[in-house]
Amino acid sequence: MIMDQYSEVTTQGLGSRLINSIKGVAFGLLFFIIALPLLWWNEGRAIKTARALQEGEKTVISVAADRVDPANEEKLVHVTGRATTNETLKDATFGVSANAIKLRRIVQMYQWTEKSSSQKQKKLGGSETTETTYTYEPSWSEKPVDSATFKQRNGHENPPMPFRSAELSAGNVSLGAFRLSLTLISSVTGDSGVDASQAAIPEFLQARAQRIENGLEVGDPASPKVGDLRITFTEAPQQEVSLVARQVQDTFEPYPTRAGRDIELLSMGTLSAESMFTTSERKNSTLTWILRGAGFILMFVGLMLVFRPLATAGDVIPIFGSLLGLGVGVVSGMVALCLSLLVIALAWIAYRPLVGTALLVLACLAIYALVRVRHSKTLKTPAASASQ
Repeated sequence: MIMDQYSEVTTQGLGSRLINSIKGVAFGLLFFIIALPLLWWNEGRAIKTARALQEGEKTVISVAADRVDPANEEKLVHVTGRATTNETLKDATFGVSANAIKLRRIVQMYQWTEKSSSQKQKKLGGSETTETTYTYEPSWSEKPVDSATFKQRNGHENPPMPFRSAELSAGNVSLGAFRLSLTLISSVTGDSGVDASQAAIPEFLQARAQRIENGLEVGDPASPKVGDLRITFTEAPQQEVSLVARQVQDTFEPYPTRAGRDIELLSMGTLSAESMFTTSERKNSTLTWILRGAGFILMFVGLMLVFRPLATAGDVIPIFGSLLGLGVGVVSGMVALCLSLLVIALAWIAYRPLVGTALLVLACLAIYALVRVRHSKTLKTPAASASQ
């Protein structure tokens, strides 16, 4: 594999570093401010979604797909069956077609990519030397890589991609006697290979193109060069699906709940309503924890940026600055954790008072522990000075 590197060494003085760290305070405050409503909103979203799913699980009824029963109008129904379409989707550029719910053209080009890594070294007096190493190697990518942004552009130029990936969807998909809405059609997944043996090869590629399973290869597969292409075709075929949604005549729409969240679920395969709700509850829990982590990280990074000028000023003596930076990181982490718990607890009090109160007690205990740690350090410092 072709790979090369380019290194660059830069030095930044204490004054310049201080100015940059002070500028970063504004971003730190912005991150901190964004984190607070994000944490609050996430808890409300999670609780409302959980309540909506619980309501839906209690009210959903399973119905057959072979006929539309007017008695179920506006009700939350669970339907399973084979999603089918009479449409033939055709890629206009290569002429590949399939009787499927979706047809995908996947285009990859062998391109240069840039990765960078940095090593910093603090100097006495507060300056900092940074050695940045840029690594260049080609790889297959579905998205165009703009080589104009590379640090070392010479010898690493990427040509423009002549084609892009694309997706076609059927506009009319049936589920027994019902029709799927465009939103539900977009949720259908699947990546089965498509016969592309009759694919039309553009004239400017014919000299270098060869047919492969489900597509074309432009260049030598055993020794690819920058600019070579892989073009493959896949489909989301007609298949068994399961859905939970509101029946509206012979189609489906999102079902509004008293919790303020709509329910519209679609899964591949034949699944029970209970299984679909369990999976959705699990996804809701996972998303909740991801957003909680995002809120905490935003708050932590924000506090680090706010206090960064202190650590930068301490770098006049590198070891002192490093210790100060470590202390800032620990304090920022503890404060971010305490405040995150506090915001989450207050949000839960607003939506679920009993659990929220317990979380608030936990947050208060964490804040108390933080204060005790700082107080004990304050007491030890004079004592150590007196003993000397």
